[in-house]
Amino acid sequence: MKEYIHQFMNKEALMDNKQQQLYLGIDGGGSKCKAVILNKDMQILGEGIAGAANPFHSLEKAQSSIVAAAELALENANLDKHLIPELIAGIGLAGVNLPKYFKLMNAWQHPFKSMHLATDLHIACLGAHNGEDGAIMITGTGSCGYVSVNGDALIIGGHGFPHGDICSGAWLGFQAVEKVLLAYDGIIQPTLLSEKVFKQLNCSDSNTLVETIAGHGATYYGRLAISVFDAADAGDEVAKNIITEGCDYFVAVFNKLKAKGSVKLSLIGGLKPRLIEWLPTEIVDNITVAENPPEVGAVLFAMNEENKK
Repeated sequence: MKEYIHQFMNKEALMDNKQQQLYLGIDGGGSKCKAVILNKDMQILGEGIAGAANPFHSLEKAQSSIVAAAELALENANLDKHLIPELIAGIGLAGVNLPKYFKLMNAWQHPFKSMHLATDLHIACLGAHNGEDGAIMITGTGSCGYVSVNGDALIIGGHGFPHGDICSGAWLGFQAVEKVLLAYDGIIQPTLLSEKVFKQLNCSDSNTLVETIAGHGATYYGRLAISVFDAADAGDEVAKNIITEGCDYFVAVFNKLKAKGSVKLSLIGGLKPRLIEWLPTEIVDNITVAENPPEVGAVLFAMNEENKK
């Protein structure tokens, strides 16, 4: 596999790109949808970011976010959005690990030349290890472990918030709110975490807190993870216990992935910079830097699928 190259194109190169096959890579999750346009030489021409694209939460929103991100990526590449019907799309989404939502998304009357659908985990793993065997752990709004060895893949977790996604941003935020409410009711001792959560949400008591969080989902709770890490870094025992519980789960998932074979592990997601400081050495020593982002992995997936035709 070739490593991708991000470079500015001169006018002649742009004209050439309009005449050759272009590829769209999509990485869609609970918070955002990232798109990239690549040419056949794996050069990045343009990038775009739109809203959430997890069909588990909203099929229509996922589809509209994919199109919006693709249009932004074409615009960023100085290419006309009318080229969308000419794109070969590799699309990796959170939520399509569930057969129902894979089927629904795969039945989409999409606007692309062709579409190849996979889980966000698969494209992230392909990108991280440049198409080779390896393992990843997603640590963003949601959480999940994935390993692929000799074509045999295993998913650990990925069950969605609130009934899964332990050690994710959403889970950390939800745990924080739960502890803050217990402290306000006098069941546990209030700590710095309570102060930080109340301040972040601009609340003064339990009633306004409950009113503020009512009806919100994973993305909303995920934003509270920063308060948990900030409080823990300041020595707050409640916050530290939340993170430690999440890390214990992380270690258990890592051991399951490692049992599939001795493979490289990449840590992917917005929590990585904060979470890695809390992980045991046995895991940190096994972490390798991802070679390419997930959206590039989506293009690698699409190219591979096209070659099978």
